[in-house]
Amino acid sequence: MEAPLLRVVNPDATAEEVAALVAVFAALGSAGGEAPAKPRPSWNLPARGVRQTHRFGPGAWRASGLPH
Repeated sequence: MEAPLLRVVNPDATAEEVAALVAVFAALGSAGGEAPAKPRPSWNLPARGVRQTHRFGPGAWRASGLPH
């Protein structure tokens, strides 16, 4: 015989109170759903393969190595 998953200790609990407890625990158990999708790493984005215009002007050599 298996142990019960839920045991009501209060002897004065009504059927409605027990039903409310069972409904709450059932809702908590089914709230999981699908796991969220993992974020895509930025190094693998297709937009990184697109050429961008060269920066020009003062400090352009430094800005050329910075992320866009």
